[in-house]
Amino acid sequence: MKQVLENLKDGTIGVVEVPTPHPGSREVLIQTTGTLISAGTERMLVEFGRAGWLDKARQQPDKVRLVLDKIRADGLWTTLDAVRSKLGQPLALGYCQVGIVRGVGAAVSGLTVGDRVASNGPHAEWVCVPKHLCARIPEAVQDEEAVFVVPAAVGIQGVRLIQPTLGESVVVIGLGLIGLLTVQLLKAQGCRVLGFDPDPTRRELARRFGAEALSLDPDEGAQDTAQAFSRGHGVDAVIIAASTASSDPVHQAAQMCRKRGRIVLVGVTGLELSRADFYEKELSFQVSCSYGPGRYDPAYEAGGQDYPVGFVRWTLQRNFEAALDLMASGRLVGAPLLSHRFRLEEAQAAYDRLMSDPSALGILLEYPGVGDAWSEKPPPRTLTVTAAPPERIPARDRLAVLGAGNYASRILIPALRADGAHLRWVVSARGVSATHVGRKMGVTKISTDSEAAICDPDVDAVVIATRHHLHAAQVLMALRAGKHAFCEKPLCLTLEELGEIEDEIHRHPGLILMVGFNRRFAPQIHQMKKMLAGLIGPRHFIMTVNAGRVDPSHWTHDRAVGGGRVVGEGCHFVDLIRYLSGFPITRSQSIAGGRGQATLYLEFSDGSTGTIHYLTDGHRSFPKERLEVFYAGRVLALDNFRRLRGWGWRAFGKKGLWRQDKGQQACVRAFLAAIRLGQPAPIPLEEIFEVSRVSIELQKTLRTDP
Repeated sequence: MKQVLENLKDGTIGVVEVPTPHPGSREVLIQTTGTLISAGTERMLVEFGRAGWLDKARQQPDKVRLVLDKIRADGLWTTLDAVRSKLGQPLALGYCQVGIVRGVGAAVSGLTVGDRVASNGPHAEWVCVPKHLCARIPEAVQDEEAVFVVPAAVGIQGVRLIQPTLGESVVVIGLGLIGLLTVQLLKAQGCRVLGFDPDPTRRELARRFGAEALSLDPDEGAQDTAQAFSRGHGVDAVIIAASTASSDPVHQAAQMCRKRGRIVLVGVTGLELSRADFYEKELSFQVSCSYGPGRYDPAYEAGGQDYPVGFVRWTLQRNFEAALDLMASGRLVGAPLLSHRFRLEEAQAAYDRLMSDPSALGILLEYPGVGDAWSEKPPPRTLTVTAAPPERIPARDRLAVLGAGNYASRILIPALRADGAHLRWVVSARGVSATHVGRKMGVTKISTDSEAAICDPDVDAVVIATRHHLHAAQVLMALRAGKHAFCEKPLCLTLEELGEIEDEIHRHPGLILMVGFNRRFAPQIHQMKKMLAGLIGPRHFIMTVNAGRVDPSHWTHDRAVGGGRVVGEGCHFVDLIRYLSGFPITRSQSIAGGRGQATLYLEFSDGSTGTIHYLTDGHRSFPKERLEVFYAGRVLALDNFRRLRGWGWRAFGKKGLWRQDKGQQACVRAFLAAIRLGQPAPIPLEEIFEVSRVSIELQKTLRTDP
């Protein structure tokens, strides 16, 4: 299928062939009939992409501070690699889509195949969206009207926040798509509306929708006009739908308002507020969040958990439905806002027009050829990018990589490629990241079908870098298909899954199962291992992890998806200390420290101990990972896998590296060497299972999730 993607490095727009996504249990597969380019939001994205490095930095000073902190902690080259990788990721454009439902997940109710729906899907021939991010289109509403549902929902949420009453005077600043839809919504609410925008065409449209519209130029007396419009009282409320870096719209809104007036920002402006503007009138100011309650809530969007209508009457999906009802009744229209039409293949020209033509408002991308016959023709989920190389004898390193997220695309897949592995498949859920990585790395097939990749008879090993809750099932599928398996940590999330994997691998003694515990392969760790080898008596390990805060709504905190941060990341450090100690873990304990922090305690059969302080309140410029080893008057300290220092050692003082090396390349190299040469697994199975079991038990005993 074709999809519109932007390269954030230089802002170029391309229509790219991407494998078709497949709906999850709570998702809907939609064949697109039309999408709308948002003149405000998407213009900002393209402008950012086309900006130079310095302009990008000026636009995101908070990100610059994070980069500087990372340089201090991880070094220049590691940071540059991360920044280049981030900017190199393709961005799927678009969020206003209409189409026909062609597939529904098992947990989806209320929608059936053949329904016309509006959603926040991107510019693509086929999209998968969660069930709460789409709504059925009434028969009376044409697709060209329904394509405006998402910006209309943004306007609806802004109107709900100002809580207008019949007859109130309301100002709308900025008459773009959202502003003009908001004018109509306020008129339907029984309000008197005054609109401001410097563009005469948009002012004329606002007049057609029932508003009085004038330029926002202060020289034309905007404040006096608003005062007269409100009969000398000051307007009751202002909705700011403008897009500008200036804070002037907020200041002007405050000047227009009566005492205790309300201001809601649905656009993007500067936020340098004047206390005097708000203090003297006791004004209220609120920023509206997208389409309404539920937006950016993973439990609502991805998890499919609706809010009870008795407590949250208007969710984002119910705002979609309200917009469609208004369209069906004729009180909300979008067709007059269409300024240009382009076919999907002409997307580059459409965005050029958006950037060059100030009058561009609603730009429609058309998808011809959609009909009922398409429902019987399943779209391809796998695309062949390059021809398979001639067979090598023996062929042992043909790989299928599941997952193409940030770590897989930046670290894991380049490491596999650098060691000469043949990347036969790269699979991702939506296909975009797999397409980007696959074309860049010369992969044979890109796909959204993990089962097809695993079962391909020309695949020797499966590399798993998906979300944590998928690991166990994918490892088991790989083993049962007779494939070696390399699984990024964690191996699994529950003891039941662990037992099933143990039983399965023992049925396949010729297969290698490896977990990506790369820290034990780092060169500085090998140095420490040599220095500790042969020493008699217990050693004491202290691992300090400056992990940083992760938003509580992030999937890693979800026990069912991420397993919690001890299982998801803490297992790295359990394995590292287990490797350096060289002895089995006999006792473990975890203590929650509040604010997502934890202390993990390990005892080993030789009397050694390990303490892992997993902390989230530290500064980003402090080393993220610090390991200290104490033994018989001697100390070793390793900071961020770059600087190793020793005290009390005769022939060792310090050893540094030019760039951070956490052992990722060496870890991959060891796995590939094992499958190529038929060698034993690089990490003994008993250690993999021991570390996995201890990590799961440590997570279970925590009262709160770190």
